[in-house]
Amino acid sequence: MSKGSAWKMAAGVLAAAMIIGGCSGNNGGSGASGEGGSSGTPGKLETMTILYPGEENDRMSEFLDNEFAERMASDLGLKVELVFVPWAQYWEQKDIMLAANEPIDLYWDGLPDLAAIVNKKQARPLDDLIQELGQDMLKVLPEEQLQGAVIDGQTYGIPSAYAPSSAMYQLVTVRQDILEQVGMTDLKTAEDLKTFASKAAEQFPELKGPADIIFKPLTRYFAEEQFNWIAAEDLVVFGEESKHAYSYFESQAFQDMAKFNRSMYDAGLYSEDLTIKYNERDSRMQTGLYLWVEGSLGKEMEISSAVKANAPDAELKSYLLASEKPRYITSTGGEVLAIPMTAPNPEGAMKFINWLYQSEDNYLFALYGVEGQDYEIADGRINKLTASEFFYEWMFRNQHYQLFAPEVDQAAIDNYMSWDEDALISDALGFRFNNEHVRGIETQLREVAGKDMAAVRSGFVDFETGYPKAIEKLKKAGIDEYVAEVQRQLEEFLASK
Repeated sequence: MSKGSAWKMAAGVLAAAMIIGGCSGNNGGSGASGEGGSSGTPGKLETMTILYPGEENDRMSEFLDNEFAERMASDLGLKVELVFVPWAQYWEQKDIMLAANEPIDLYWDGLPDLAAIVNKKQARPLDDLIQELGQDMLKVLPEEQLQGAVIDGQTYGIPSAYAPSSAMYQLVTVRQDILEQVGMTDLKTAEDLKTFASKAAEQFPELKGPADIIFKPLTRYFAEEQFNWIAAEDLVVFGEESKHAYSYFESQAFQDMAKFNRSMYDAGLYSEDLTIKYNERDSRMQTGLYLWVEGSLGKEMEISSAVKANAPDAELKSYLLASEKPRYITSTGGEVLAIPMTAPNPEGAMKFINWLYQSEDNYLFALYGVEGQDYEIADGRINKLTASEFFYEWMFRNQHYQLFAPEVDQAAIDNYMSWDEDALISDALGFRFNNEHVRGIETQLREVAGKDMAAVRSGFVDFETGYPKAIEKLKKAGIDEYVAEVQRQLEEFLASK
């Protein structure tokens, strides 16, 4: 799940103090004590706090307070606390809380923003911690995976999803059962999507249409050369053939995509929620009332159970528009786990990450709960016994431990496991833009991108009038200078390879 940037509404962000009130029920003050300790040795438990996006469900709360708390105490001598932040406020609140030196030891963010995170002093070098406390993790996270989080020779995070990754976020996951019921078999073009949505609206008026504007899959379709996003807030893309940095919002592919999305609004096929509540797209899809959402490889397997809980006959399938175009491996995972410079217990954070990847038992326990109660394994497949989410599977996914649900077709699994075999490695793989010299410009550009350009991108405003005004704001904010700085660093990076 990248989960993308939240569309910033005029209401602004909530105060950090409100978020603290939403902490997990097992939270207590730092330095909380009790009986426990590493390897079962009685002693004082060290507190380790994780900033975590999303909403806490009842079973997760119970799990954190009981089974998980017991394992953390006995295995690591830790009292692990989770501070839950709703998706729509997550990135803003992360910045607020870290700037206020809140006691956060571990958090998740997008790997493409790593350099900006480092420049804001939100991530510490981890090489010594990995050397001392992360050796078990290295058995299932290869060196090339960790290279994705290296800046100036130092490792600043753990790229957390180790799995096939070419054409990441360029797929669309659809309700295949509805697609077939309206007389279609597959999807290859943007027009196929529009036809699907139109037919579904006519034959199934109880459904609510698309759950997502899928701008990256559509960009793939409309782009003459494939793009790889290489700067903050989707501002700059790398042309895989030209080896050049471009302003994404000024590209022809963006314009074509935005015009298509506007046509979807004009046809009554998109709702306002797709723009105003952009980050709730996955939640919408899982209600069983929507047609598609942005996909990544295996997304249909990832959300199938949640969708079926609300629509038992639902069948999901992921499509790559313009499948004849090349697929590129552009990153070593889209997400990163980081330990702040101000973390009170960085050792505890690294111990936890290492523990999670230490064994399949630990991995399954954290991601799926208690075997026999929350999940069961039969014939090499995992069957979730409840609809509850524990630690996000996509956040910690590792192909050494990954299991699939019983209903997943073996052909789909085989396709998943071999997906990267025909992929090309992007020349920009490993590039991390350092925003140090254009930080003020980036802040202004993020504002324009998150408001004006987000509305244009989704088709929420008329393209012919809204796009020129948004571009004018982007120019005034300094996009040309920003792209020039990205290009300068990109050239240095490519020359060093």
